[in-house]
Amino acid sequence: MSGHSKWHSIKHKKAKEDAKRGNIFGKLSRNIIVAVREGGGGAPKDNIALANSIAKAKEFNMPQSNIERAIKKGTGEIEGENYESILYEGYGPGGIAIIIEVLTENRNRSTSDIRNILSRYNGTLGESGSVNWQFETKGIIIVDRSEVKNGEEFMLDMIDSGAEDIDEDEGEYEIKISPDNFMKIKQAIEKKSIKIKSSEIGLIPKTTIKLSKEDGVKALKLVNALDEHDDVQNVNSNLEISDEILSEV
Repeated sequence: MSGHSKWHSIKHKKAKEDAKRGNIFGKLSRNIIVAVREGGGGAPKDNIALANSIAKAKEFNMPQSNIERAIKKGTGEIEGENYESILYEGYGPGGIAIIIEVLTENRNRSTSDIRNILSRYNGTLGESGSVNWQFETKGIIIVDRSEVKNGEEFMLDMIDSGAEDIDEDEGEYEIKISPDNFMKIKQAIEKKSIKIKSSEIGLIPKTTIKLSKEDGVKALKLVNALDEHDDVQNVNSNLEISDEILSEV
């Protein structure tokens, strides 16, 4: 197993908990606004980034009115903030590599906040390009094994549809896809009436690092602290997460 499934499942579970409190809707709105402005307008059929952003918003039951308002902010129909996309690169406990994806209307504030969080949890901010080479952009779709009637047939169908890799572990299928094939394969799964547990296009580590329990717990606490910041859209790390580490956080 690649090890990414557990990581994505953790992120998805946390986001679901945030959604219950409404905390994630602000981040999802920012994502939609920027997708409209940078991806080619407010029509999902002509803007893949927007289609992905809307799909993610719906995964977390974001109200349609919120989605439509975010699109209008992106097109300029109603006034909205001017968000800037920033990638911060750094290191965490045990030398893990971290990439923090931020959307902010105040670069100076975000930089200061990210630096402070890293420092508080024994991490450091690195220069641009310092760790980016350790990651690659891929689509990841997670499906519960219980949703699939015939596992072998399902995996073959995914490969035939263009999936780069598919793994099964802990009752889940993790499908890795090139960004260009992401929507095609996602739609193929949905047409089979198979419920998708989580899906996203993002940075994943080419390899993972296994830390001691002590350093692993510290590293995961850092990742969680970064993820809770309002400006942070995604936190990507090459930390290998074990059940032992999870039990302590």
